[in-house]
Parts: sequence; C-alpha cells; structure tokens
Amino acid sequence: MDAVSRQALIGLGANLGDRAKTLRTAMGRLRDAPGIVNLVSSALYETAPVGLTDQPLFLNAVAGVETTLTPEALLSELLKVESEFGRTRGERWGPRTLDLDLLAFESEERSTDDLQLPHPRMFERAFVLVPLLELLREQPFRNPAWSSLRAKLAAPISTAGVRLFSG
Repeated sequence: MDAVSRQALIGLGANLGDRAKTLRTAMGRLRDAPGIVNLVSSALYETAPVGLTDQPLFLNAVAGVETTLTPEALLSELLKVESEFGRTRGERWGPRTLDLDLLAFESEERSTDDLQLPHPRMFERAFVLVPLLELLREQPFRNPAWSSLRAKLAAPISTAGVRLFSG
C-alpha cells in the first residue's frame, strides 16, 4: 500500500553568508529529500532580527511540502539539512547559517519535548506570517486541511520589519 501524502509548512531563515543562495539551495535539498513529493515556496523576505537584535538582517520564506513522512520524520530531515549547512545551536535567537522550523502539519496538534505543532510562536512573528499568508493563497494549500490555520490568520497582521527581498 502506498503511503498517504500530506501537507506541511516549513519556515526558513538565514542571516549569515549568502542568505538567498542558502535558502534556495536548502529548498532544493528539501525538494529532493526522500518522502517529499512536492515543494512550493513563498517569495524571500528580508526581516529584522527578533530577540537578539544586534545581528545581520534575516532572509525568511515559508515552504509548503507534500510528504509521505510523519511529522517526526520530517523534523528529522529538517535538522539533517540544517546540519549540512553548518547550523550549530548556540545563542537563542542568535545568528544562523540556516534555520528550518516545522510550522504546521495539516491540522495536527502535538506537544512533546522535540516537536510542537503548530509551532508555538508562529502567530507572533511577522517574518513567518507574511510569507505564510502568501503561500496559503497557492492552489495546493487551499484544501480543507488548512481551514483552522486560515481562521487563526483572519485578523490583520503587522508587517513591520518585513519587506520583499529583491536580490
């Protein structure tokens, strides 16, 4: 029996090195990963850092994937890709070569030491919400699996500190 394909949303960010190249290459790496059937992405957005503000600007995007992986297996794949790009876990909210966050996995809710779905801070962050709203207008993400997420995103959001990247 074939595995069922489901949809997930992934936040991407980088503020060290060639940020645009890193994000585009990481998306290509994810597109080719076992268990990922399709990947679509928002545009890239340049964003102000959150938390630790004395660091370079970030580039952020949100990617949507169709996958046959479980949420835990997809998270494992994201961590593997981060590692391939030299990600080290140091200072919270500090600079990073690549950050990949599993934001949502259809309507699933989880809260374990390793995985929280939906991502607990995604609704507080314009650098996630702006590209997420863009992505949810794409045809593959108009399905009913995202209705509860759409309802949470119905209120106007602040776009302060977020601008479309033109590089």
